[in-house]
Amino acid sequence: MTVRRIKIIRWVAIVAGSLATIVLIGLGILYGITNQRMNRTYSVTPHAVSVPGDSAMLARGMHVSLIHGCTDCHGQNLAGKLFLDAPMVAKIYASNLTPGKGGIGEQYTDADWERAIRHAVGPDSKPLIFMPAQEFFHLGDEDLATLIHYLKTLPPVDNELPENSIGPIGRVLYLQGNMPLIPAELTDHTADHPVAPEPGITVQYGKYLTVGCTGCHGADFTGGPIPGVPPDWPPAANLTPAGNLRNWTEQGFIQAVRTGVKPSGERFSEYMPYAVLKAMTDDELKAVWLFLTSLPEK
Repeated sequence: MTVRRIKIIRWVAIVAGSLATIVLIGLGILYGITNQRMNRTYSVTPHAVSVPGDSAMLARGMHVSLIHGCTDCHGQNLAGKLFLDAPMVAKIYASNLTPGKGGIGEQYTDADWERAIRHAVGPDSKPLIFMPAQEFFHLGDEDLATLIHYLKTLPPVDNELPENSIGPIGRVLYLQGNMPLIPAELTDHTADHPVAPEPGITVQYGKYLTVGCTGCHGADFTGGPIPGVPPDWPPAANLTPAGNLRNWTEQGFIQAVRTGVKPSGERFSEYMPYAVLKAMTDDELKAVWLFLTSLPEK
């Protein structure tokens, strides 16, 4: 082997070693910053809600859990499931909400439930990963109370889930503001809890029912790429009158929700949790329709 070739090999090794060192330093900084934010503690003033002790509101609590997508993330029996499986981005498990093995139901107090649902903060004052509190903060006290009542009556299901893991790509997306990894950072923990509008076929009640849609469709309901999901997911639809809804009728909207088939004959995307809407009553869907059709065209 010539002296020149040996020098080239040494130079390549030095460059490769330097790049590896830079990458390791970068990863160390990335993980250090994100771990610090994931382990931050939050002081949340307890907000007492009067949780009913009778079975009369149980059905309402179950309904609230369905129309606000609890089963979509936590599974039909709310015993938790793998929610996101993209190791370089994140591997996230939605919690087991029952009192079974691996569940939180037996440990949580009413105050713990309120803090977790509205603030995405656990009993240890640390943020809950990916719990979309910004979509639940608006829940009125009565709806929240019935939801907590229902969660406290869940039968135990043994389901011990692994720890969540956040990969380097997920951490970068999070720091860029493109992945809502820590919703506690998106919530004003000192704000007054809004009063829920009176149930009815009104624009105001439709808006109240669709807050959970903003996680995918955006605050203005114009859709587009969904934050924090794998790149093969299709963009969320534009739900304003500028989108496909301009060609729909109220009855067509309700029929599409009930069947999963759009008026055009096309099925909803497999990623669209239309089962959440399907659980709504006709009056609730009419309120949602009123709200969506009241939005400005964008």
